[in-house]
Amino acid sequence: MSKIFTAEFKLETAKRVLYQNYTYSEAAKAMNVSPSAINRWVKSLRKLMKELGIASCQKPAHKYKRGSNEHVEIPNLLDRQFAVTAPNQVWCSDVTYIWMGKCWTYLAVVLDLFARKPVGWAMSYSPDTALTAKALQMAWELRGRPEGVMFHSDQGSHTIPAVSIARCCGASG
Repeated sequence: MSKIFTAEFKLETAKRVLYQNYTYSEAAKAMNVSPSAINRWVKSLRKLMKELGIASCQKPAHKYKRGSNEHVEIPNLLDRQFAVTAPNQVWCSDVTYIWMGKCWTYLAVVLDLFARKPVGWAMSYSPDTALTAKALQMAWELRGRPEGVMFHSDQGSHTIPAVSIARCCGASG
């Protein structure tokens, strides 16, 4: 009995071999097909890529500056107390990196711990304090410039010093 596979299934299988470094036999076993079928699918994908002028390339390894020790002068006020009872009580942020085809781009996101949803974000080519400040500014503006919000971020190179959100975002007072 012959198996019929969709073009999408064949394409995804071939991509796993080419881009995720599966061997033909590993992919064949995982997809419950013969290694010769995988070989044919990979050849078809390579032919299609050549026709379309698409080349596979591996992104360079990301080198992210790691912080050494905690800042003892900046206390951890949140102390893993993540249960929040109302919006705009506690916001937290982090920065991650995304490969954008030719270079790394950094994304800072601010979450409201009550809603567990993003309330501000920003992107930059540098993972610095300005990036985090832009995301925080967006959150503060979109949420109607709330007062008394605790802002928690990790202590990486992009951390905003311990200041009030109002002062960080340019409000008077």
